[in-house]
Amino acid sequence: MTPAHLALALAAAGPGAALAWLAILCARADAGTPERRVIELRVVQLASLLLAFKAAMYPGIALADPTAPGAGLDIALAIGFFVVAGLATTVWEPRAALVRLALAWAAHGAVDMAHAAELLPVPVASPWYPTACAMYDVVVAGLCYLPLLRR
Repeated sequence: MTPAHLALALAAAGPGAALAWLAILCARADAGTPERRVIELRVVQLASLLLAFKAAMYPGIALADPTAPGAGLDIALAIGFFVVAGLATTVWEPRAALVRLALAWAAHGAVDMAHAAELLPVPVASPWYPTACAMYDVVVAGLCYLPLLRR
């Protein structure tokens, strides 16, 4: 593992751990209380920020090889994820945003697997990168949905 890979893993692990902590706090909070509402909003904010960060990865990789077939599709998909992240933090109620963010994270995992299956351009990063990202995405999707399990 190169130092860049290690830095990327740490950059994902830190916010992922913070999101897990917030999601568990939210699931434990009493439904309908102001404290619960605030924690839900914080989960939405962090999950949206992470989604925008993760969505920016593939356009960044596409810039490394702009002639790769499907690079434009990667950029278009990233814009879609940016829109979801923006709407989640500004327009949607926290509970609706959590459902939509969970779906967006699952969809991002599907995009990662499309990269792993070479249906979309293979990233110039390590071959394990899309699969590791897909696993991370599924975990984050579950964390987004966790607070909704206890209402």
